[in-house]
Amino acid sequence: MDIREIQNLIKFVAKSGATEVKLEMDDFKITIKTTEAGATETTYVQHVPMQAAVPQVAAPQAVAAPAPAPAAPVSTPAADDDSKYVVVKSPIIGTLYRKPSPDKAPFVEVGSTINKGDVVCVIEAMKLFNEIESEVSGKIVKVLVDDASPVEFDQPLFLVDPS
Repeated sequence: MDIREIQNLIKFVAKSGATEVKLEMDDFKITIKTTEAGATETTYVQHVPMQAAVPQVAAPQAVAAPAPAPAAPVSTPAADDDSKYVVVKSPIIGTLYRKPSPDKAPFVEVGSTINKGDVVCVIEAMKLFNEIESEVSGKIVKVLVDDASPVEFDQPLFLVDPS
C-alpha cells in the first residue's frame, strides 16, 4: 500500500463518520482514529517484518524443550481430567473483572456452585460492562483468567464440573 492509497483511506474514513478503523495486511498494520468533527486525529502505520519474528521464537523453544519433556506425562492425565469439564468461554474481547466492583466479593470462586444464567464475571468492552452468564449448571473447578486481565473472543475463562 503506497502513501496515496493511505491518504485516500484516511479521507474515506473521515467522510464515513467512523471513529476508528484498523486494517492489517501481511506486512503492515494501519489504525485510523478520527474525532467527532471528522478531522483525522491519529494515524499509525506499522511495518511488521515477518522473517525476524520466526528466529526469535524458535531459539527460546529449542532451549526450553528439554525441561517440559519430563513434565509432559504428568500433565497428560490432567488434560484427560479436564475433558470432563465444561469450559465457560469469553463471548467478546475486553477486560475481564471477576468482581462487580473493587470493594465487593468475586462473582464466583473455585468450589462455587452455579446455575445456568448465573453471572460469573463481567467483561468491559468499549466502556460498557457486559455480564457473562453461565450456560451450564455445576461447580467451578478452575478459574483460568486473572482479575482485570484482557481476554480474547472464545478464550476459556472457567472450568465447570456439570455433575
